Amino acid sequence: MNKTDSGDLSDLSMSDLFRMEVEAQAMILTNGLLKWEQGYDAAGHLKELMRAAHSLKGAARIVGRKVAVRIAHAMEDCFVAAQKQKNTPSEALTNTLLAGIDLINRIAQVSDEALEDWEAGRQAEIETFVTSISSLASALGDSQAPTIPASPDSRQPIAAEPPHQTLEPTDDLRKLALHPDRVLRVTTENLDRLMGLAGEALVTSRWLDVFAANMLRLKRLQLQLGQGLEALRDLLPSASLDERIVGRLNELRDLAADGRHSMAERWTDLELFDHRFAGFSTRLYHGVLDCRMRPFSDGIQGFHRMVRDVARSLGKITRLEIQGDATPVDRDIMERLKAPLDHLVRNSLDHGIESPAERRGRGKPEEGTVQLQACHRAGMLVITVGDDGCGVDPEAVRKTVVQRKLTTPEATQGMTDAELFEFLFLPGFTLKESVSEISGRGVGLDVVQTMIKEVGGRVSISSRRGQGTRFQLELPLTLSVARILLVEIGGEPFAFPLARIDKVLKLPRERIESLQGRQHFTLVEEQIGLVAAHQAMDLEDSSPSGSDVSIIVIGDKWARYGLVVDRFLGERELVVRSLDPRIGKLKNISSAALMPDGSPVLIIDVDDLKRSIENLVSGQHLVRLGSEASADTVRERKRVLIVDDSLTVRELERKLLGSRGYAVDVAVDGMDGWNAVRTGHYDLVVTDVDMPRLDGIELLKLIRKDSRLKSLPVIIVSYKDRQEDRRRGLEAGADYYLTKASFHDETLLKVVADLVGGADR
Repeated sequence: MNKTDSGDLSDLSMSDLFRMEVEAQAMILTNGLLKWEQGYDAAGHLKELMRAAHSLKGAARIVGRKVAVRIAHAMEDCFVAAQKQKNTPSEALTNTLLAGIDLINRIAQVSDEALEDWEAGRQAEIETFVTSISSLASALGDSQAPTIPASPDSRQPIAAEPPHQTLEPTDDLRKLALHPDRVLRVTTENLDRLMGLAGEALVTSRWLDVFAANMLRLKRLQLQLGQGLEALRDLLPSASLDERIVGRLNELRDLAADGRHSMAERWTDLELFDHRFAGFSTRLYHGVLDCRMRPFSDGIQGFHRMVRDVARSLGKITRLEIQGDATPVDRDIMERLKAPLDHLVRNSLDHGIESPAERRGRGKPEEGTVQLQACHRAGMLVITVGDDGCGVDPEAVRKTVVQRKLTTPEATQGMTDAELFEFLFLPGFTLKESVSEISGRGVGLDVVQTMIKEVGGRVSISSRRGQGTRFQLELPLTLSVARILLVEIGGEPFAFPLARIDKVLKLPRERIESLQGRQHFTLVEEQIGLVAAHQAMDLEDSSPSGSDVSIIVIGDKWARYGLVVDRFLGERELVVRSLDPRIGKLKNISSAALMPDGSPVLIIDVDDLKRSIENLVSGQHLVRLGSEASADTVRERKRVLIVDDSLTVRELERKLLGSRGYAVDVAVDGMDGWNAVRTGHYDLVVTDVDMPRLDGIELLKLIRKDSRLKSLPVIIVSYKDRQEDRRRGLEAGADYYLTKASFHDETLLKVVADLVGGADR
């Protein structure tokens, strides 16, 4: 971890603080220069530019970066000379000033030890800049020419600064250096952990809804019990009843009344607690979420400069307009957004905005406009990238689609513009006839779409010929909590991200049709192939019989599948947890989550699942729904005991072995495992090593000492992969010693089959 990641800025050196200030002031200088060049409030921006250059000069002097002092001083004097001018700067002046900013940025990145050699090797570049800025500033026509510090090789002394300017650091640097407690930097790991805990609190609060429903049911039962007692008392003839029976009935009636009164009070308390806890957990979650949020402007800081440079390299005049720059964006979303947004903006500059001559011929202003807009809408982050350029020609798309034999000419004639534009997102698809540094390789929009889908978002395109193009990105507000659809597959719960589901429906079995051995159904005039989810997930079939089947439609317009699940369990909002990287990639699984009751559930990797389905389809190995996949036959299975104190590892091993047909029980530690293995009958034990109360080695020794259990096969699965750990386990009597990273390559399954054979007895 570097110093900038620490929680206390007092750990930072003065050079680190200088780099931080250069980064901040360079952005102010860049944005101010571009706005000055465009003619926006020249006087106001010049004052801002002077302050930024002066702050850089003071900071550079404190850390002894004399070359940076010369460059910043030259820029400051240039701004002073320009104050009396009302014109916008020339392109040459702006380019030179931007080069000066880049030069100071490079100086800030050089270590103190390498600074002298770095300056010596770039002396000519530095002198060229100082000379250029001096001559350009003089050309402004101001009577007071700027004073440029002389070269260190010159005999002329550098102009002296007033004492308060030469000896005092900038305000920002002083605050960072002398008052580090005013700013707190939290490591990414700590913030993610805090976010996870806040998310768990939010999800746990939802458990009270389930508990409240059960309480209501209990309340109704209690009321029915009281009514039943009253009815019983009325039915029995009072004259023939013994006094003791009458007294007992009265006692029961009073007890029932007291119970109802107590239940009503507890119900009121529960509602109050539910309201307070739900409100608190929601505020806590959103408070922590705010800590993860950054303004949209942070992620697009260099875009103004990029638009200017790329547009000029293409011979175009373009300005960037940003709306909603203060819109809060999750840090993880922001990091993933930078590359797609950069590509879309460059795409607008190259494909969309016309040359000045073309724009004049079409009655447009010579200056084109690229717009970036961010806002929150309907619980989503919506980002729009648009331009006022030539737009996308549907006929050009139609022609390219036919040339590449993606579909027939007849089919394209019936397509709308929106349907044609979907082809732009295909890999390798491009309308450019030549390749340039900016575009033409056909590897752009498909990458954008892939990145957006990875975070559970979607992207759409709209365009009007001659008026411009508009890309709209819809993304979740955060990746830490996701809305999911909980389903049951093979008797196990799994979660599908709602953002990756096209449609959910119940379908009567009579609507399932067969064509060339494939089962499908019709949805809005589209035939969608059906696949059994348990087969795609390599699980046992436990599909319930009934007149309807539960279907989840996934995929896109190029390949859509209907996934038949056992049943729907409802919609949830869950905290997403990444899987331990040491476990490796699990087939068809992206991450995990905890249910409100604390039980784990695996979240489906929809893209991976689509690949599994495609493999099944291409291999013609699909089972027919409701026939060969019938689970009516009951068979006796071999039993495996998993002993591990990690909830995640226990569930992963249980699902892994359960998917191959083994009957699996779990134990939470060595002592729990020892109690289970003594009281039950197992064909195999799979145990961890490091566990509370009784570790795996001690458990193994107890098993080997027991006359009834000593021949029971035992596999040790541990994170420890050292030779001494392996030797210790094998010497204690383990049949195999594996590492937990072996799950994904089916080593564990092969070892189990080697020791006890298949799942059937």
